[in-house]
Amino acid sequence: MPDQIADNAALVIVDFQKAIDDPKWGRRNNPDAEQRVGDLLALWRHLGRPVVHVQHLSTEPGSPYRPGQPGCDFKDSLAPGPGEIVIQKKTNNAFIETGLQASLHDRGITELIIVGVLLHNSVDATVRMAANLGFRTWIAEDATSSSELRDMTGRLWSPDDVHAVSLAQLNGEYATVVRTSPLIASLQTLVAAQPGA
Repeated sequence: MPDQIADNAALVIVDFQKAIDDPKWGRRNNPDAEQRVGDLLALWRHLGRPVVHVQHLSTEPGSPYRPGQPGCDFKDSLAPGPGEIVIQKKTNNAFIETGLQASLHDRGITELIIVGVLLHNSVDATVRMAANLGFRTWIAEDATSSSELRDMTGRLWSPDDVHAVSLAQLNGEYATVVRTSPLIASLQTLVAAQPGA
């Protein structure tokens, strides 16, 4: 797998802020998603690869993502580090009126590993736009999370069902879906090969 991913592929972490723990979202799947993102973030930092943190600044009254509320802050364990790119957005799409595309192009980045929350909302919108803009895009499925969702008929779909359908819609046409464990295991060979490792 590492020989298929560019050395400067960026890890893009979407909306992993304290607001995601608000009960308004209902049940979520992948309870270990935050840890999986942390594992990828640690590896990306170790390898010196580019990291992008996307922060949602909601304009909706009462949203836990609204600026000025504690929920708007990044999760402590996933807070941006020195030199990492921070993108602030007001829509569900990390490319709209944010400068993300220009930041990536300025660094010669053409491939993205996208993780975060919620898969069927901001992650989905960002992945689709990335593909439309010509970026080669990967989704780490267990480093993303979905919430339960009620459809137009009133039926409540489980977070696992929402997650599965969202991945099925994105895989192939917009992105390549992978799991974090084989991705990390394969990239560990690069860590072992570094001097002093």
